[in-house]
Amino acid sequence: MENKIFVLDTSVILFDHKAILQFKEHDIVIPISVLEELDNFKKGNDTINFEARQFIRYIDQRSKGFSLSTWIPIVENGVSLFKVVMDETIDSSKDANKVFGFKKNDHQILNAALKIQDEYRNRQVILVSKDINLRLKARSLDISAEDYETGKINDVEGLYRGIQILDVEDDNVITHFHQSGSISKSEVLVNNVLANSFFIIKNNKNSSLARFCMESDSLIRVEKQIAYGIKPKNAEQTFAMNALLNPELQLITIQGVAGTGKTLLALAAAIEQRSLYRQIFLARPIVPLNNKDIGFLPGDIKQKINPYMEPLWDNLKFIQSQFSDKSKEFQKIRDLIDSEKLLVTPLAYIRGRSLSNIIFIVDEAQNLTPLEVKTIVTRAGENTKIIFTGDIYQIDTPYLDAQSNGLSYLIDKFKGQKMYAHITLEKGERSLLANLANQLL
Repeated sequence: MENKIFVLDTSVILFDHKAILQFKEHDIVIPISVLEELDNFKKGNDTINFEARQFIRYIDQRSKGFSLSTWIPIVENGVSLFKVVMDETIDSSKDANKVFGFKKNDHQILNAALKIQDEYRNRQVILVSKDINLRLKARSLDISAEDYETGKINDVEGLYRGIQILDVEDDNVITHFHQSGSISKSEVLVNNVLANSFFIIKNNKNSSLARFCMESDSLIRVEKQIAYGIKPKNAEQTFAMNALLNPELQLITIQGVAGTGKTLLALAAAIEQRSLYRQIFLARPIVPLNNKDIGFLPGDIKQKINPYMEPLWDNLKFIQSQFSDKSKEFQKIRDLIDSEKLLVTPLAYIRGRSLSNIIFIVDEAQNLTPLEVKTIVTRAGENTKIIFTGDIYQIDTPYLDAQSNGLSYLIDKFKGQKMYAHITLEKGERSLLANLANQLL
């Protein structure tokens, strides 16, 4: 059988403008409706706007000297080809506009796939889309359809958690560990340990907390640390605070459901370390309701983004509430905000800024694509610490899931790196009601 033909949906390109390069020796078809949709996304500061512009530029560059309706090499002198389907009308009972009752871009894209399927009957034609509903519609028309797999984690249930429990029979092991502050891997029978993994060492009587240190090839004791009035409430939070306050760790991810303290711990640790950095950035991706741009909201830019940034301000207020309003600690937070040493901002407004000598907290990181995460991390300059927090099972954007979001991708790719640590928080500390809701709802 000849090489396959993949028909790309708009959602794939907005997810990764380099998607056209990811299909090896196979050929690519772009429906003209996709280019029309990309034209609507090209203006703006969000990542999807950047992806749209980059793809349009790429197509413009590669098609010079060619007609878009003919097969064009995807890369110079390459074997894979692409072309744009200009005419999406079909004379068939499978016409998607007639089958589904009305005309829309999704149905035109389906018609383009049907047209290619009819024209190249000896080749397998596959529609690639991040839109589950579009994939289902395609299959109802006997079009093969699949998700875009690049950057996707195969086993999300087996995703690195950062924490292990070690059961030891001899109580003297834990006693010795408490006294010395470290223990060799062989004494607790641990092999193939990843850098900065955390351990709960326990037996029937005692327990102790530890982190694996790659330099000494041993487990070192972890004790509770307080950051700007915030004290860890359980072992998981103790591990997270240990990583956050460790100056040798430049990249940290904290994953957990609502109420486990992810953002609060990160923010408290950042303020505690404020003297080590020029500035503290708190950012989160904006996912507007119904996928509308925030431009339709009333007010200036600050008024538009405030509703999305409110959870970050809530955490700041909680940290302030640990002190009296006349204390220097309370006033220090206010001074940091007034002087913009501590800046709460949407993630889109970070693009183009220098990430040197800062501590950068990215909240709700599960709503980022792998490419967005890469863009952020690769901008890190000297003396920069980046912290990603989020819940990979609580995603607000329609084209991401637990397997394909940027937080899962980052955890999977960076595990075991010397400058990186990850902690999964499972125990909720917000309230008994919030914990019960996480269990039952």
